Amino acid sequence: MAKLLDRINKPQDLHSLSEEELQTLAQEVREHIIDTVGEIGGHFGANLGACEIAVALHSMLDSPRDKILWDVGHQAYPHKVLTGRRDQLHTIRKYRGLAPFCAVHESEHDIMGAGHASTAIGYAVGLKEAMRQGQGEDGHVVAVVGDGAMTGGVAFEAVHQAGGQDTPIVVVLNDNGMSIAPNVGALSRHFNRVRLNPKLWRAREGFEEGLTKLPVGIGAAFERVGPHVKESLKAFWAPGLWWEELDFAYIGVIDGHDVRAIRRALREALTAGRPVVIHCATVKGKGFAPAEEGGLEGMERWHAAKPRSITNGVPAAAVGKPSGAKPPPPQYTQVFGNALVEECRRDDRVLGITAAMNSGTGLNILQRELPDRYFDVGIAEQQAVLFSAGLALQGCKPVAAIYSTFLQRAFDQIVHDVCLQKLNVVFAMDRAGLVGDDGPTHHGAFDIAYLRCLPNIVLMAPRDEAMLVHMLHTALVYDDGPVALRYPRGEAEGVPLPARPEPLEIGTGEILREGSRVALLGYGSGVGKAFEAADILAEHGMSVTVADARFAKPIDVGLAAQLAAEHELLVTVEEGVLAGGFGSAVWERLSDAGLAAGASRIMRVGLPDRYVTHGAPKLLHEEVGFTGERIAARIESAVVEYTGLPIA
Repeated sequence: MAKLLDRINKPQDLHSLSEEELQTLAQEVREHIIDTVGEIGGHFGANLGACEIAVALHSMLDSPRDKILWDVGHQAYPHKVLTGRRDQLHTIRKYRGLAPFCAVHESEHDIMGAGHASTAIGYAVGLKEAMRQGQGEDGHVVAVVGDGAMTGGVAFEAVHQAGGQDTPIVVVLNDNGMSIAPNVGALSRHFNRVRLNPKLWRAREGFEEGLTKLPVGIGAAFERVGPHVKESLKAFWAPGLWWEELDFAYIGVIDGHDVRAIRRALREALTAGRPVVIHCATVKGKGFAPAEEGGLEGMERWHAAKPRSITNGVPAAAVGKPSGAKPPPPQYTQVFGNALVEECRRDDRVLGITAAMNSGTGLNILQRELPDRYFDVGIAEQQAVLFSAGLALQGCKPVAAIYSTFLQRAFDQIVHDVCLQKLNVVFAMDRAGLVGDDGPTHHGAFDIAYLRCLPNIVLMAPRDEAMLVHMLHTALVYDDGPVALRYPRGEAEGVPLPARPEPLEIGTGEILREGSRVALLGYGSGVGKAFEAADILAEHGMSVTVADARFAKPIDVGLAAQLAAEHELLVTVEEGVLAGGFGSAVWERLSDAGLAAGASRIMRVGLPDRYVTHGAPKLLHEEVGFTGERIAARIESAVVEYTGLPIA
């Protein structure tokens, strides 16, 4: 039987469909996502919950003249399916395939690139104000924002501006009670109260009426002061009061899986000529029973689907490991999470802080083992850092576990509220380097450069999981300011973990292999690449030294100077951008100390001065030349060029 979806090649193809057909189409989009993402993997639950919203929006708007902005992009797969990318969905997150989030280079219907939460309303205000200034073609502007994203401060700032300027935008609040982990905070609890108990409206009305009937003149007095008291009651009962107070018209709560209801609300909102929010209650994982019926645990588990995790619309049977198979090394995230729990048990001042990424950062282990020492501030990295600063001022040892790319959002707080005051805050930066399928919005490429310029901070990176345990301990016993610790995503190296961590001397590296002609000085994951290159060079007859810098600030100048003096070529290796990175730090410190024997004798290996696409890390490393083979080839060419001598 032919499907409606097969006839949808552009958004305008929805305009002629009846509301019954649109409802059917939404379900077909959902089934297409279940079948496709269940096979290839990718963001899952939020997309299933947004199918009716996407269909309703595209059935009434004329994209791209009308602008539809999808906050984050976790919920934008239905939008991609309806905007000419249906048959390419199976390539999403794959190298040279569809981008994992909205991407302006991919489609004219992707109005903004979205990988970090809470930004869509800000974009929307700017777009509509530009239209009001006569720039570009006029049209409607709609931002689709999850309730989790509404815990982010920039969303509040944009709502404040839109209300103050009376900017006629529409915000569709997709309220499913989840982001990746369960949402936290007062605003989330407010949404939950509204979503889970629609009788609140009638209860408030009955309560007001009951007060007017109180005896001994109290009821009459209530009627006289009614307007003031009623506003207070509305603040307690009414779900839309917060929006109304910021000059948004509020429509809701409506069923976010009823296309007709969404279209009716959207019709009213688009003709209002003022800021409007449409509050839609949806189910994360709608249409997929393990997510829809599994409660918070099910929704969290199915935020993303692993490849080949769904067959014929149901979870695939788990395949056990072959008998006797060697277990894989632990994930760096898991090693960090376990190590943090042990540090908390050793020192009651240690606390863990996450910005809505408990399992992603490994803090779910702390949450389970020592819940009183675990804090989730929501999608609010700035508040995570400020909260950590406040804890440190009072004598705590906070560990803010935040992805490298997400910590960028709190740069001002790192500068002014932590480094300037020299507070003992530890930044544990997971996902350092190229993280793979999530692409340029999630690569941890810049943290060395954006933190190295700050006074009072120590930067360190482990070469393996044992060193990660030692470094976390080092950071927590350090009492002279902030420490930033970066480590990659994925499996560790498989080395034994220490029975008890030992503190490292700040600013010291170590030589791991002795050679004579070339010295490779690695930082973090760069040490592993240095060993790979050294093995290849050794096969070609070149004697190579490999050293681990361990610290990017302060640099072990003595070690770097020794390596530069005793070898024909010094090579720095880092999985971060070269501009302002670790290699630059080595060159600068040697130059400042008068120890550099010329820039030609120092070669820097790292990430290029561009945004790197999405795809498997192995493919990305090959693309940017961050492999043992490519590094070895560059070194051989450089040695011949610099010295005029043969390799062997």
